[in-house]
Amino acid sequence: MKKTLAAYPYILWLIVFIIAPIVLIFGYSMLMVTDSGVTFSISNLSQCFEPLYLRIIVFSFYIAVMCTIICLVLGYPIAMILAGNTFKHKEALLFLIIAPMWMNFLLRTYAWLTILEKNGIANRILALFGVEPVQFLYTEGSVMLGMVYNFLPFMILPLYSVMTKMDKNIIEAANDLGANKFDVFWRVTFPLSLPGVFSGIAMVFMPAVTTFVITRLLGGG
Repeated sequence: MKKTLAAYPYILWLIVFIIAPIVLIFGYSMLMVTDSGVTFSISNLSQCFEPLYLRIIVFSFYIAVMCTIICLVLGYPIAMILAGNTFKHKEALLFLIIAPMWMNFLLRTYAWLTILEKNGIANRILALFGVEPVQFLYTEGSVMLGMVYNFLPFMILPLYSVMTKMDKNIIEAANDLGANKFDVFWRVTFPLSLPGVFSGIAMVFMPAVTTFVITRLLGGG
């Protein structure tokens, strides 16, 4: 009975902040404002299947999938290094990973405008080596860079949380039984880290597929 009562606040939070907004968005999408007033219509939903919007949806999923894969490839080894017992400065590196998240999301994205613009920091560094200015902004690469930069911590932190809780005795037992480093990773470490992998993928993919600030600023709309 006590466990059931303890779940009620979470259920209330789930209804108010997740289910209700989704229902409202779906409801508003089926309304259309005309001269005679507000009428029920599915024309807004039917537009999603037009070629223009289908291309946008497919491209959004493509960018989100690529961002998630890059974050996983970069974040997994970083999380492994942080979770290792031999790494002495993990607190400092964790602080460097978390510190940008204390800044406003919009400000962090605007900072990349200063770095990537035609007269920005990146092109000034290239000019020192006699390289002509490069068009970094308003490309698919600049959008991907901004997304990976903003969402990489959401991949690293779940992986780090899971890896620090792994039983090191299992890994030592695998080494004692003659497994090499690849076998230990593929048969022991990676399967045990899958909860962190799935959590990190969800935490990166969902905001990546719905973000519009990064694509608007770095991709030029």
